[in-house]
Amino acid sequence: MEHFTLLLAIVVVTALVFDFTNGFHDTANAMATTISTGAMKPKAAVAMSAVLNLVGAFLSVEVAKTISGGIINENGIETSVIFAALVGAILWNLLTWLLGLPSSSSHALFGGLIGAAVMSAGFSAVNGGTIVTKVLIPAVAAPLVAGIAAMLATRLTYRIGGTTRNRSTSKGYRAGQIASAGLVSLAHGTNDAQKTMGVITLALVTGGVLAPGANPPMWVIVSAGVAIALGTYLGGWRIIRTMGKGLTDLQPQQGFTAQTSAATVILASSNLGFSLSTTQSCSGAVMGAGLGRKGGVVRWSTATRMFVAWGLTLPAAGVVAAVAELLTKQGTWGVVATAALLIAGSGAIWLASRREPVDHTHVTGEQTPAGGTTGTGPAAEPEPAGVITAAIAAVSPPPAGPTSAVDGHAPELAAAGSSSHTPAPAATV
Repeated sequence: MEHFTLLLAIVVVTALVFDFTNGFHDTANAMATTISTGAMKPKAAVAMSAVLNLVGAFLSVEVAKTISGGIINENGIETSVIFAALVGAILWNLLTWLLGLPSSSSHALFGGLIGAAVMSAGFSAVNGGTIVTKVLIPAVAAPLVAGIAAMLATRLTYRIGGTTRNRSTSKGYRAGQIASAGLVSLAHGTNDAQKTMGVITLALVTGGVLAPGANPPMWVIVSAGVAIALGTYLGGWRIIRTMGKGLTDLQPQQGFTAQTSAATVILASSNLGFSLSTTQSCSGAVMGAGLGRKGGVVRWSTATRMFVAWGLTLPAAGVVAAVAELLTKQGTWGVVATAALLIAGSGAIWLASRREPVDHTHVTGEQTPAGGTTGTGPAAEPEPAGVITAAIAAVSPPPAGPTSAVDGHAPELAAAGSSSHTPAPAATV
């Protein structure tokens, strides 16, 4: 431990801060649909997710090894590169959280690593083959596979169960949602917590504390697991609202199939060492489940903003990290300036979020079809429906069977300007 310098300590702390932001940024992956369908109360949902994220952090280190020895070449990379990469990832995470966009924390980290490494040592510092096979291909395949699986599973579920909407059926699917949400949380811990483990391990290698190719030490595994669990417990309510109601209106059957499909994809990728985005996998599954129900629609205006954020994540985080690395290369004053910019940027984003605060009450109250609430306040503004959504909602019949107060369901208007006399697909709240 004689090589454990002040800069290395700063990098480890910054990595844990990123892990914390990853936790509250990605809470929606596991719990948005569970909360939106009423299967669990918000606070209980995020508490359960936090515990299972912590457990999942101990199940595997395959993804951590991909990060620590696969994305960039360890030789010739200085510790300051890792710090600059984390700055880019944290700022992008906070910005997309402010906007309520479920972008990928994983890709923010990858973009930061790539941008900082290229600025430090050129393109030779990046392993292009690993990026293509273990980052880019899974980024495209994961949401497609999860979405198609969720759509087919949803159609099969409704075909088997018909249009039954009785109390026992709803309770059964809600119980299944709780189990599948726990599985997603466990999968998230095995995948995302390991990314921080990999970054800290990479920093320890560059600082001379560990030998190249070493596995994460136990203290790294524990600290990364605790950090992501704490972030998860606080809950990213802005993104939960977008995932739970902004994309589509989900019934318990759809929530169950979406979460099960996403968890299967994430766990399989973790065992293979694929460092995919859990956010993209879960978002794809939610959209697939929305399309799988007869009369269900996806709000493509929200989905389009998500797709744009996904495409911008790698390059945007990379550019910020490259600028941060340019500063840190100037010496001690550059490192101090970069840290100051990180603190100032994070503080500015937090202050901006206080203008329109969103908490657990915004995702449990009665929701408008566009993802807002029917209450008052800035967060209650509904999102305008897209053209595609309006067209589909206009011609799609609602699911058969009346919606009764006994079942706890209330009819909602379609997302695109339906009149009070025109029924739209019912949504379970």
